[in-house]
Amino acid sequence: MKQIVPLFKREFFGYFRSPIAYVFLIVFLVVSSGLTFYLGQFFESRVASLETFFNLQPWIYTFFIAAVGMRLWSEERRSGTWELLLTLPIRTGEAVMGKFLAGWAFITLGIALTFPLLLTVAYLGDPDWGPLWTGYMGSMLMAGSFLAVCSFTSAITKNQVISFVISVVINLGLVFLGWSVFTDLLSFLPLAWVDGLSNFSYTTHFVSFTRGLIVFKDLVFFLSLTFFSLLLTVIILEH
Repeated sequence: MKQIVPLFKREFFGYFRSPIAYVFLIVFLVVSSGLTFYLGQFFESRVASLETFFNLQPWIYTFFIAAVGMRLWSEERRSGTWELLLTLPIRTGEAVMGKFLAGWAFITLGIALTFPLLLTVAYLGDPDWGPLWTGYMGSMLMAGSFLAVCSFTSAITKNQVISFVISVVINLGLVFLGWSVFTDLLSFLPLAWVDGLSNFSYTTHFVSFTRGLIVFKDLVFFLSLTFFSLLLTVIILEH
């Protein structure tokens, strides 16, 4: 596990060697704030809460995290540097974990930079800080699951665009499974089946965090999805 830290540093600081990282962070902040204030009608709601902000995160992550994750392994395979990387004294699992943690840290930085929203809520009213902190916690866990799926799709193709499209399709499907409009379309199925499918959705397990609750099964879902996706990444790279 000693090789994870050097690889993490290499990958994390590598994001900032090009203007793409700064553009990503700026666009992410503008889109997140803009949708919250205008599409979510933040001021019109007259509620000192970031519920609208958190409700929009799964949709935003679907595209933005796919943009970050599409290069994790696709770029290595396209340039031929992944063979060199895996011939170094580093295990495949360590390489996958190091690159994943670097991407997750970069995304977490973007989430943390939305702190002006917290200051705005605190200035305008007397918010319940419990749902705010758990909402951010759940948001980071969900972002990790999104990125792990993107790591898997990035490992199966050399083309970053294909990796992006596959990531969007998979993650969008996992978002839709918890959307009431989508579950209504499955009304022809037995109720137990519909409930079972909705349990594989990001939104189903994220909503409790936005309400100030930390539910064990929701933690298990995000951590399990992350672990399973990274495990598939390791298997693909080793074969």
